[in-house]
Amino acid sequence: MAGWECGIAGCESAYADLTDLLAHQVSEHERHECRVCGTVVPDGFFAIQHCFDEHTRAEYVRTYDADSDDIRAREAVKEDVETEVDVAALRERLDLDASA
Repeated sequence: MAGWECGIAGCESAYADLTDLLAHQVSEHERHECRVCGTVVPDGFFAIQHCFDEHTRAEYVRTYDADSDDIRAREAVKEDVETEVDVAALRERLDLDASA
């Protein structure tokens, strides 16, 4: 059984390898436009990473009508991924820095 499920609404894809899941989010889903700054990033993990690395939690809460549970859930995803994957190497492999 696959251990990593895509959390993008309506997607039921699951993968045994987290890097395969992240590659799926980049290649199979539409990009997300950050409502705080307008930057366009891949949806899923990379959108979460962008928001929490580039903006304050307060900006996220105000802009996305979020609450503390939303913050905690996304921070947990971010921490889990960053613990399991060399995100910088993955970004390079997926050529995100050139296109995002």
